[in-house]
Amino acid sequence: MKKHLLAILLSTSALISTGAVAADLSFPHLETTGRGEVVVKPDMAVFSVDVVATKPTASEAKQAADQAVTKFIERLTKAGVERKNINSANISLSAQYRYPKDKAPEFTGFKATRNVVVTVYKLENLNTYLDDALGDGINQINNITLKVKDQKKYQDEARQAAIANAKEVAASLAKGFGDKVEGVWQIDYNTNARPMPYGMRSAPMMYASDENSAAVNQSYSDNNIVISDSVNVIFKLAK
Repeated sequence: MKKHLLAILLSTSALISTGAVAADLSFPHLETTGRGEVVVKPDMAVFSVDVVATKPTASEAKQAADQAVTKFIERLTKAGVERKNINSANISLSAQYRYPKDKAPEFTGFKATRNVVVTVYKLENLNTYLDDALGDGINQINNITLKVKDQKKYQDEARQAAIANAKEVAASLAKGFGDKVEGVWQIDYNTNARPMPYGMRSAPMMYASDENSAAVNQSYSDNNIVISDSVNVIFKLAK
């Protein structure tokens, strides 16, 4: 899998929380925010579809949605997706009404919705699986998210790139002002604020004929996803 690291230089601005702490420091210091990115080729994907059925009664609506899901799962497993990688446990039922102008709402039936989430580990077959989503009760793919299996490995690489970037910026700034970095005073790392891999959303259904199916499958593999991380650091200056 091809990958490369990108180091993004940033000015000496930092998060407000870090800046507030730094403002109270009496010794010479500087603040930097280091950012790192790892660009990788995806090797897996997750997509979901909604199976919707509207019938006169709740039981009929549920039965129709269940049947559509069963057929969809059969098509997927026949195409090579393992059953454990298909999540179809949830369902919702709601009464449907029509609202004529100046009249009371009119009950029209019940709508059953089941969401099916599919994890794909053979990205070269993704478009085939999307084609298999075509069927009764399925009219939309909610989203397609390209991912990598070893997310933690690349997240760690992005974090180390961010740390190296913070050190590089600090050393460069200190040198420019005739000083040098003495050490680290504070590290501010917010794990909840880290950017996630780029997700590819797709509202309409994807469809490809047999002649260009391979090309479409390759188009998913050709996408890059960017895994990013950042760290805010207060460095002490040697004075």
